[in-house]
Amino acid sequence: MSKERGEPREQSWVEAELEDSFDEELEMEIDDERIARELRTITDLKHKSTLQRRVYFHELFRLQAELVKLQDWVVANKYKLVVVFEGRDAAGKGGVIKRITQRLNPRVCRVVALPAPTEREKSQWYFQRYVPHLPAGGEIVLFDRSWYNRAGVERVMDFATPDQVGEFFFDVPEFERMLVRSGIKLIKYWFSITDQEQQLRFLMRIHDPMKQWKLSPMDLQSRVRWEDYTKVKEEMLERTNIPEAPWFIVEGNDKKRARLNCIHHLLQQMPYAEVPQEPVTLPERAHNPNYERKVLPDELYVPEVF
Repeated sequence: MSKERGEPREQSWVEAELEDSFDEELEMEIDDERIARELRTITDLKHKSTLQRRVYFHELFRLQAELVKLQDWVVANKYKLVVVFEGRDAAGKGGVIKRITQRLNPRVCRVVALPAPTEREKSQWYFQRYVPHLPAGGEIVLFDRSWYNRAGVERVMDFATPDQVGEFFFDVPEFERMLVRSGIKLIKYWFSITDQEQQLRFLMRIHDPMKQWKLSPMDLQSRVRWEDYTKVKEEMLERTNIPEAPWFIVEGNDKKRARLNCIHHLLQQMPYAEVPQEPVTLPERAHNPNYERKVLPDELYVPEVF
């Protein structure tokens, strides 16, 4: 007789641990689609994707295993890696970054997403506030938006003067060449989506209370100024696509394909190899027959509501 729905099934401890690990990714996927049913009343547009969900998960886990190998190689070789993620609002940068970092050590791979500059930072050399976040040997830094804010949102929203923008375009190629000469590997991704796709993703955020925090007044203005952003993006790519740090464009309309393609491409840019690991043996716990574990007060424990 089959188990009633909701009744837990018996499984081994190992099975439970593996299932919990995979459920992290499944939670994010379900979250991406949770509000879609409500939006069916807003649009009749169909999402066309030939990538089966089973294939997506299989390839994602395979690529994440390779990212762990990359991480080990970066640490072993004191390598310094910077990856810049740029693109329109809701283009999918955050989703890719989540999947890259999901299985990695946060002490090795960290995300930098800086807020708007303070008044003090506005008076500094433009690149100064980014420099402290650059990696030391054995570190990976992912910039969720970067110094390219000046070529995009700051330019479109008139937060930077034409002279400041001109100075940025003059300085940024040499700044990036300096990073590369210092031993930093710099990879730059631009996530590209269509006008229609961005509109639908904004509607998702508007109708989902758990995602409304992702919408800012600046995001809404980006819809109004779509063409302005397009013009400055094209000029930015043209003027900052240097051999030492070229741009790579990720087609982002299909989120799952974008994630897999970006991670696969990132791995292809790196000369990593699997690092031999010493076998790990779990030592026996020291046992003192005279030790008695203390009984702690009940109020110290979190209530077991679930």
